[in-house]
Amino acid sequence: MPLYSYHCTACDHDFEALVRSSDTPVCASCGSAALERKVARIAPDTKADKFLKTARGAAAAEGHFSNYSKAERSRL
Repeated sequence: MPLYSYHCTACDHDFEALVRSSDTPVCASCGSAALERKVARIAPDTKADKFLKTARGAAAAEGHFSNYSKAERSRL
């Protein structure tokens, strides 16, 4: 079941709900079905580049370069 964010136009309440495709959501505060689905972020921002750099630095310090591509190894 996907998690959706809603705004109730009847009472101005914002909430999130797990909704099946066959269900009709209602406001968690007033019970109204007059809802607008809000636009939500797909995925949070990550710091994958920082984690990758840290892991690669640790591997290089230990003397193995298995997590580098061939092109990257040739530049080291």
